[in-house]
Order: sequence, then structure tokens, then C-alpha cells
Amino acid sequence: MGAVRVPAAAYYGAQTRRAADNVLCPELRLPIGFIRAVALIKRAAAAANRELGLLDPRLAGAVAAAADEVIKGGLDDQFIVGVFQTGSGTSTNMNVNEVIASRANEILTGKKGGRHPVHPNDHVNLGQSSNDVIPSAIHIAAAVAIRRNLLPALEKLRRALASKATEFGAVRKIGRTHLQDAVPITLGQEFSGYARQVELGIERVTAAAVRLNELALGGTAVGTGVNTHPRFAAEAIAIIARETGIDVQEAQNHFEAQAARDAAVEASGALRTVAVSLTKIANDIRWLGSGPRCGLGEILVPALQPGSSIMPGKVNPVIPEAVLQAAAQVAGNDATIALSGMGGNFELNVMMPVIAYNLLQSIDLLAAGAGAFADKCIDGIQADRAACEAAIEKSLALATGLVPRLGYDRAAAVAKAAYERGLTVREVLLEEGVLSREEIDAALKF
Repeated sequence: MGAVRVPAAAYYGAQTRRAADNVLCPELRLPIGFIRAVALIKRAAAAANRELGLLDPRLAGAVAAAADEVIKGGLDDQFIVGVFQTGSGTSTNMNVNEVIASRANEILTGKKGGRHPVHPNDHVNLGQSSNDVIPSAIHIAAAVAIRRNLLPALEKLRRALASKATEFGAVRKIGRTHLQDAVPITLGQEFSGYARQVELGIERVTAAAVRLNELALGGTAVGTGVNTHPRFAAEAIAIIARETGIDVQEAQNHFEAQAARDAAVEASGALRTVAVSLTKIANDIRWLGSGPRCGLGEILVPALQPGSSIMPGKVNPVIPEAVLQAAAQVAGNDATIALSGMGGNFELNVMMPVIAYNLLQSIDLLAAGAGAFADKCIDGIQADRAACEAAIEKSLALATGLVPRLGYDRAAAVAKAAYERGLTVREVLLEEGVLSREEIDAALKF
């Protein structure tokens, strides 16, 4: 457990320092995208409070300018509170409040820090509570990351797989069920299934993300909106909507919005489903490319790097295996988020920081994984047409085509004879003279 690194020119104050000293694993921080979502709320709040006549325009301008620096990444090293803190995320909310107030004071007076003229609670946190800011920031950060990063990456992967489905449309190969030979299909049909999996994943994530559009902002402590202007939430959320391009709205029911984290749980479930889909696809790619001489070898996967420290010339499916690991992490994150979603008691969920951490990590992992899968693997896959055709001819499952002519039992006997004698189904039929050559060709053509 490492100690918190203190920036040389700290903008945060004593409350943040105390909070940082009382967290578990202080080196494990909330994603910077989450911090920027909190800062966006602060900037929108300053503008709304100025318009409502609650905040002096001069102070509001300084708060907005400081918040903008946070949003642009200029003060990233100032957010020192770890993930495992008070369950409302108050420590992180105050970390942001103090940094913005300190920088705003520096803008106004030339001296950082202090609580005058800009106060972290009275001005930066005006009309807000950690209890409505943190859940709102979770939704904003997740919705932005899904829209800007994850959905484009999944669409790229879908297009790559669909392109291969077209390219491999005429490549016949053996199908497999239960890891056993089945009837022939085309490699294109196989890849079309992968493309559809990703397409459905895009639809699932998009649908779940709609529920993230409701923001708890305006509910303050318990959902009643105590100490905030009745028009504050609408004004601030309208600004957030313009800034993000996302149709965020004030929660229909502030008590639900603060007591439950069901929208985050739902979104995580959709991410887990995508992770399951990517696992299926990545594993199939590994199997289809296994070899190069002693495996299935039906496709050639791009060789990215030496795969063994002891076996010269060995090349491993690096990207599919990286995707598998990322997907496993997403599945684990989902379990954590589901358990955390159960941490709502009465008017507040007290597991919000860990929900934020895991949800945003899952989005980032899937976005990175899908993009790399498309660019560094799927785009470069080639079909080994000869291997695909050879496997079809060797397969005993071709006997399935004999059933309409010979019946199930006679077809099974042909397959058994082929297995026991080391022949193909075609060779057994020709030897036994069961069918003419033309009838055999017609029966075994799938």
C-alpha cells in the first residue's frame, strides 16, 4: 500500500488531505473521466447559480474557469483521494470543491488556497450535496464514455467482422457442435454470426445507456432538494446536456435517483453481455487459427510478436487472449457492481465510489479491447481454403446427407465403417457401391 504522492503545488485543502489519509489503497484512484464529470457539474452549477442570482458573477466566473481547467486535464494530479472512501463519495466531491475553490482564488487574488473569496462549500458546492453530485457524475461519465469510446469501437469491430463474413462467403468448411464435427457451413456464415453478436451488443448497451440520462442533481441530501433553488437542477442539467451532447434530464423521482443505483447495474449488465460475446468470438478465433500444423488451422491470424521465450518460431494469438482477459475483468466488475447496487439503505446508496470505478473501467476495457480486436486481429485474418476443404472431405458428419436416401441407421453404419477403416464417407460409399457417383456427389453437397 503506497503513500499518497503530494503534488508540489497542492490546490486541495485540509479536508481532502484528511480524506486521503483515511482511505484503503490510496494509490487506487477514481478514473479521471469521473473527476471531469464532477468538474462539469461544478461548472454548470456555477453558471446556473449565477443566472438565478445566487452567486456573484465574478465568483461564478472564477469557479467556471477553474472547473474548466479540471475538465481539460490541467489539474489531474490534484485528485488524491482513493476509491475506497466514504460510500457517498463525499471525499472526492470535496477534493474537487477544494481544488476548484483554490484555483479560483488564485485566479482572483493571485494566491492559491484559502476559503475566500471563493469558498469550497458555500460557492463551488452551492445548491448541491455529494449525495446528488456523485450519482450524477457516475451517469454523466459513463454515458459520455459509452457514446464517445465504446459504441464507436464496437461498431468498428462489427464492420470488420461483417467485412470478413463477405470476404469468406464462398469458403466452405466443417461446422462443429459439442467440439465434434458437424455438417458443413461457410467461413462467412460463421463470421456473420460474430458480426451479429456485436451488433446486438451495440443495441443492448445503447438501450441501457438511456437510463443513465436521468440525473440526481437537485435532490441534495435525501432527494427533497433542501437548500437548493427549485430551478437549479433544470438550469444546470440543460448546460450539461449542451456540453456533452447527451440528452441528460432531471430525475423523474429524486428519491429513486439517490437511494438506488439500478441504472448503473443495468448498464454493467449490458457490458457484461458484450464481454461474454467477445469471449465467444475471441475463443473461436483462437481455435480456428490453432496450429499452424497440429491444430485446426482454418484461418491465419496476424502474427504480432514472438510467442514463446523457449520455443523459436512460435507465434501466439496475442490480441484474442488480451480480449479474453479484459472480458474476464468486466465480468468480475459486473459482480462487484451488482453487489454494490445492493448497498442502498433508505435514502442513499453507500457504495458509489466502487460502482464508479468498476463501471468506467469496464467501459474503457471493452472499448480498448474491441478496437484492438478489429485493428490488430480481425482485419488481418486470412482463410486457409485448402485446410477448410480438406476437413470437410475427412468429416464423418457428411453421412448426415445420406439420411434422406438411406435412412438414419444405414447412414450411421457408413460413418462407422469409414471411422473404423480410416476412409472417408465418400470412399466407403464408392467401395460398397451403395450409391452411384452422381448420387454420392448430390448427397454430400451441402
